[in-house]
Amino acid sequence: MTMTTSDVISAVNTNARTPKNTLGKQDFLNLLVSQMRNQDPLDPMKGTEFAAQLAQFSSLEQLTNLNESMTASLDANAILAQSINNGLSATFIGKEVRANTVTFRYTGSGDVKLGYELPMDAGSVKVRIYDANGKLVKTIDGDTEKGINTLTWDGGLVKDEMAPAGTYTFSVEAKDTAGNVLTAPQYVFGTVSGVRFKSDGTVFVVDGMEISLGDILEIMGGG
Repeated sequence: MTMTTSDVISAVNTNARTPKNTLGKQDFLNLLVSQMRNQDPLDPMKGTEFAAQLAQFSSLEQLTNLNESMTASLDANAILAQSINNGLSATFIGKEVRANTVTFRYTGSGDVKLGYELPMDAGSVKVRIYDANGKLVKTIDGDTEKGINTLTWDGGLVKDEMAPAGTYTFSVEAKDTAGNVLTAPQYVFGTVSGVRFKSDGTVFVVDGMEISLGDILEIMGGG
């Protein structure tokens, strides 16, 4: 009898141990063998058909091997890139960096260096510092020149009080001479004291804060 497509697929599924959504080279070979076993002896598969299917199998095998080779190569390249990245990251220790963040740690003594960037000369700049609860603890008048401006905060609060050690954030409100608000990206400056390699990427310890590699905008030097 003539073997139908459903008969062939049924024969392959009988030999398969685990259902699959796609056919691999072994599945293709099983399919070809099943066709040969179940072909009609009065109307056997023509040589040209058999040769064509063998050619398809050969192409499938080559593509599968190529895919496996490329996957292995990509894995090796990823490992190499990560090793290089880890090695270079360690050279940042002791360097001062500029980071794209508004969060910083105050140790209870010393100064914290903050910054912001103005697209043009401003009429006024207010830098506001908040504690971990979001409470405003200090307002500082900032420089108004175009470009990156920096300021230091020594932890001083109102009435000569000093801020306790902890995590703080800051914001910058910049306006031009007409009172229009200017966009002013904010930065934190600090010294890299360590590097940590985590499953989701490399982070730098900057004055006690973990900052991802992608948020490091500039290496200022030092060390």
